[in-house]
Amino acid sequence: MSDSNESKTLERIKSLVSVVPSPQSLRAKESKVKEKRIKLRYNEGVKEDEIHISKKLADELGIKDFLYVAVPGRKSMKFKAVIRDDVPYNEVWGHPDIMKLRGIADNSVVTVRGA
Repeated sequence: MSDSNESKTLERIKSLVSVVPSPQSLRAKESKVKEKRIKLRYNEGVKEDEIHISKKLADELGIKDFLYVAVPGRKSMKFKAVIRDDVPYNEVWGHPDIMKLRGIADNSVVTVRGA
């Protein structure tokens, strides 16, 4: 009889433990993307001190007013973020003259993060 009770108790414990999430899954939900490497494209319609970014990407990175654009081997540059629906998710738009002045070519891969 005691073996039967122990096995029932073990089954109950196993069923309860299966409901509890693992620590790794809890930590995975807490981590949020802070920066992303994407393409920077020239666009004449962008003002000189602005970068246009998609709404989905801005939400993902937590960008509201300002963002940093970093190019490997150079300093990061701070710009005003303009959140738009017509910008593709995997790119940001910048003014051609300012980007050329700062040494960023059209279609360059840059790192974008919130300010």
